[in-house]
Amino acid sequence: MIRSTEKGIALVLALFMVLIMSTLATSLMFVSQTETWSSQNYKLMSQARYGAESGVHKVANYLVWTCGNPAPLPAPCYNPPSTANVADPIAAYNATLEPVTWGGNPVVLSNVAANSNYPVAAVKTAFAAVANGALNVDNGVINYTVTARLLAMREITGAYTSKKSTLMTWEITSSGTIGGVRQAQTEVAAILERPTLPAYSYAAFATSDGCGALSFAGGATTDSYDSAYYTPGTGSPGTQTYGGNVGTNGNLDENGAPTQVYGSLSSPRSGVGACSVGNVSAFTGTLSQVSAGIVPLAQEIEMPKPDDPNPWPPLVGMDFSKTTGCPAGTVAPACVPSTDGATLDPSLSATPGTIVLGDVSVGSHAQLHLKAGNYIINSFQMNANAQIIVDPVSVGPPAVYAPVVIQVAGKDAAGMDIAIPVTITGNGITNQSYKPETLQFVYGGTGEIKLAGGAETAALLYAPNASASFTGNADWYGSVVVNTLKEGGGASIHYDRRLSKWAVIAGPQMMNAFTWKKY
Repeated sequence: MIRSTEKGIALVLALFMVLIMSTLATSLMFVSQTETWSSQNYKLMSQARYGAESGVHKVANYLVWTCGNPAPLPAPCYNPPSTANVADPIAAYNATLEPVTWGGNPVVLSNVAANSNYPVAAVKTAFAAVANGALNVDNGVINYTVTARLLAMREITGAYTSKKSTLMTWEITSSGTIGGVRQAQTEVAAILERPTLPAYSYAAFATSDGCGALSFAGGATTDSYDSAYYTPGTGSPGTQTYGGNVGTNGNLDENGAPTQVYGSLSSPRSGVGACSVGNVSAFTGTLSQVSAGIVPLAQEIEMPKPDDPNPWPPLVGMDFSKTTGCPAGTVAPACVPSTDGATLDPSLSATPGTIVLGDVSVGSHAQLHLKAGNYIINSFQMNANAQIIVDPVSVGPPAVYAPVVIQVAGKDAAGMDIAIPVTITGNGITNQSYKPETLQFVYGGTGEIKLAGGAETAALLYAPNASASFTGNADWYGSVVVNTLKEGGGASIHYDRRLSKWAVIAGPQMMNAFTWKKY
């Protein structure tokens, strides 16, 4: 029996191995190519997205940079619809719908001016100029086109200013495209809006962006109460160990036990620890001293400067003492002397509703009764044991109170800010309503305000450019808005939670609801 030869099997095996290795090599080559294409696609998609985002920000910059801002950009500024805008009156729009309509159709600004539905041709042209653009990248050019749709619009008058602000909500949609053999297109959408903010969101707010903008020490505290549930004449309202939130554009420096914020700290700064000019932290102290922690702000909060008093007060001393009653410059029936001082009533003045005074000084042990209305003064100084008393509109029961608003000019003969425009002494305020809006101090200058509280001290202080300091172990029921605040000696600010729904200001422009998709 003759066996068949097995010669040549090695060659066959070698051929099989070559075939297998070739297949593997080809597979690896395709995998590598797929990975390369995937990486290239991701790169193109990312570049297209960044191009689209550039378009969103460029258009947002145009819409935010409204006419009247300092140092305008080279491109035309945007003059939004308003009551004062004759060329673009807000009344021409139907803002009760969402989106807002003009001429029966949604308000749209397009990268092609002819496609815009907007009543002002100059705005359509200016928008189209910024809504088209190109960015050079290593593998080509990214082109972006942008449109904006007006979702909501309303006009408000901010607290302590006669200036109106138009609050608008825009939906901005931008498309970024890279042409060529391998194309990429990405769409990005964002909401640009300007919300309202309560003028008094915090027990204390400091507009300064530096270290120690808020400085609490010596057992100073903040907490809260709700005047809506308080009946005048029933003693001090009960307070709760929450809701005493504070805020600043800079740093809170808190030291010394039992110094405590019974609430949160809001700041656009970050970090806990030492604060320096080049490295402003949000908080310096022991974190447990802020019971509700730190709330990051997306950006600084701008508190608008209040209007200047009108008319401007005279630079003349007016001393209300226990014995002299009504000083020169104040006449009946708007000023009536009493056994302990005087009573002022703006409703009976020559210009009903407003009393214009000069440099007011309340003498030791004197009582100055204030009835509801507007008081325009140059400065306000209280001596030891002096008192200002907020009188009710009607004694009830229950007693009914209305706002007493004290506008402070705080200027000298040269028109410069005086050093100390307001001084309030300990137990110097009696406001038995415990509704802080019934006694308001409004000041737009940069001087220093000296504060002291008391068992019946309920008031608001709005002085966003001024420094202020509390002295003494006393209570302040209400809220304080200043540039910098030092609170020591065991002073306590009790925030009225009802204020969060009271006076409002126009907040900063904000971009949110950011989404994107690829094609």
